[in-house]
Parts: sequence; C-alpha cells; structure tokens
Amino acid sequence: MANKQSRFEVIYKDGSAWLESGTRQIIVDKETGVHYLAWKAGYGAGITPLLDSEGKAVITKKE
Repeated sequence: MANKQSRFEVIYKDGSAWLESGTRQIIVDKETGVHYLAWKAGYGAGITPLLDSEGKAVITKKE
C-alpha cells in the first residue's frame, strides 16, 4: 500500500489525557488552510473552526 500523507497537521498541543481539563490541539487542514480547535477529555471530545475577531475562519495563506 502506498504511503499517503495526512491531510491534517497538528501545530499545537497542550494538556494531558490524564488531567481533568483534557487535551487541546490546533489542527490545520493542509488543503484548505483552515485552523481547527480540537478538545478531548475523558469520553468527550469536540472540534470547531478557529475564528478571528470578525467571526471569520482563521486560514493559513498558501505560498
């Protein structure tokens, strides 16, 4: 099977699965450049796009 690169990249990680506050990650979609905040604690988890002060999605500009 061919080695396929991941579409998503974790650019920041904080916390621990062992802490009550859980882990937080900022993930970037390499195709669209959109940043997401992912949070996981215990059996719960959530993901949402990061928004700037104007309510627009944070996007990394492609070079």
